[in-house]
Amino acid sequence: MHSQRKVPLTRIQKLIAHRMSASKRNKPCAYIESKADVTELMALRPTLRKSLGVKITTNAFYIRSLAVAAANYPLTVATLDESRPGNVLNIAQSINVGFAVNAPQGLVVPVVNSADKKSLAQIARLEKTLTEKARDNQLTLDQMEGETIALSNLGAYDIESFIGIVPPPTSTILSVGNVINTVVPHGRKPTVRKVVTLTVAFDRRVIGGDYAAQFLRFIVHQLQHPSKLIKEAHPRSAYRAN
Repeated sequence: MHSQRKVPLTRIQKLIAHRMSASKRNKPCAYIESKADVTELMALRPTLRKSLGVKITTNAFYIRSLAVAAANYPLTVATLDESRPGNVLNIAQSINVGFAVNAPQGLVVPVVNSADKKSLAQIARLEKTLTEKARDNQLTLDQMEGETIALSNLGAYDIESFIGIVPPPTSTILSVGNVINTVVPHGRKPTVRKVVTLTVAFDRRVIGGDYAAQFLRFIVHQLQHPSKLIKEAHPRSAYRAN
């Protein structure tokens, strides 16, 4: 009989196990995937550091594009009212993007509140601060609460694509892989472009497949036209519920 070494779970690992198990049991999710050409976005980043006065990570672009897309497709920040199942959807009043950070104590999810109303530079500064606090185990409860939509980015680990689990308080998660140099046709000659794979997991009780597809297409379009994301933030446009 093989001996086993038992490793106790940390408090955060126990919490994650409980929350993710509950989500997988209770939320019938569907999944869609698309690719975005981020060649222009990647080329802009070095110049943006000078013009905006802050280092702009690809994650800052993903948070901004996700938030703007959610403002235009509000069912992505809606949840089913469990007290009246099948009758009512609760649409969040604020678009708060939770983004996963791999910290020494385990997976931590800081939250960028009202992300759709923040500029790219504001998001970049906040993302840097929250990430550093997460890794130093210094996040306050307020900085980890209120998530209404989620982002998970494993590009730093050379993962091309993956499917995230929708966190319990949300109905939508965007999963982002690594930016890959990809040969694509360009006129009569092939050319190398920088391409990233985006996957959306969504609660099918809340969001229809066509609605999710439009939402993902919107994100792709923004990432492929990054100048729109660089402009100063402004109050969200009127919600489009369908």
